[in-house]
Amino acid sequence: MKIGIICASDSEMAPFLSMSDRFEVTEKAMLKFFSGKIGNTDVVTLFSGVGKVNAAIAAQILADTFKCGAIINSGTAGSMSDGVKIFDTVVSTEVVYHDMDEDILTEFHPYIPSCFFKADRRLIDAARAVFRETQGSHSILFGRMATGDRFIKDETTKAQIKALYAPLSIDMETASIAHVCYVNNIPFISVRTITDNANDGGSENFEENCDKASRIAAEFVRNMLAKLPPDIYKDIG
Repeated sequence: MKIGIICASDSEMAPFLSMSDRFEVTEKAMLKFFSGKIGNTDVVTLFSGVGKVNAAIAAQILADTFKCGAIINSGTAGSMSDGVKIFDTVVSTEVVYHDMDEDILTEFHPYIPSCFFKADRRLIDAARAVFRETQGSHSILFGRMATGDRFIKDETTKAQIKALYAPLSIDMETASIAHVCYVNNIPFISVRTITDNANDGGSENFEENCDKASRIAAEFVRNMLAKLPPDIYKDIG
C-alpha cells in the first residue's frame, strides 16, 4: 500500500524528490506521479497545480489509479492568526471551504455532519509524535485550515473568514483534497508551513519564503511517515 503526497507546486514537491534515489514517473491527466520509497514507506508524490479542482483531480487519481491508503497534503499557506508566524507549521485537525455555502455539503451530497472535514486521528497521532520529538525555532500548531480559490489580500475578507471559521491558516487546495478523501474513505491530513502572515499583502512574502517553507513542511511529513501505524493502510484494499 502507498501513501499519496500532494503538493500544489513544483517547489513544494521538490524536497520530496530529493528524499529518494529513484522514482518511477507515471503521467495521467496532464500530471506526473512519482512512485518510489521515502525511507521504508511506498509513496506517490506529485504537484497538482494551484486551486481546488486541480487538487481534487490529483487526489482522485491517487485513490483510483494508485490505490493510496492515505493521502497527505504538504506545502505552504498563509497565516490567519496573529499567533501563527512565518515558518511556523500548521497541521490540520479539520478543514473548511471559506468560499462555499455550508449547506451545500450538509444538505446535499456528501451530507457531512458539518462543513468541516476532519483529519484522520491516526495521522494526527503520528504528527503529534513528530511534534514531541521536534526541537526548533519555529512553532508547530494543530488546528483548523480554510481553503478557497482566491488569494486573500484585503483585510475585510480576512476578517470575515476569521470571524466565521477562526482558521490558523489559509490555502487553495486542502479542503478539496479532504473532500475527495472523505467520499473515498481515505485517511487524510495536511501539513502546511507559513509563508506570509495575516497582516501582510501576501504575494511578495510567499515568493520569498516558499522554498524554505516547503522544505520545513516536507521534512515534517518525512518524519511522520516513519510514525504511521500499520492499520492506516487497511481501509483501502
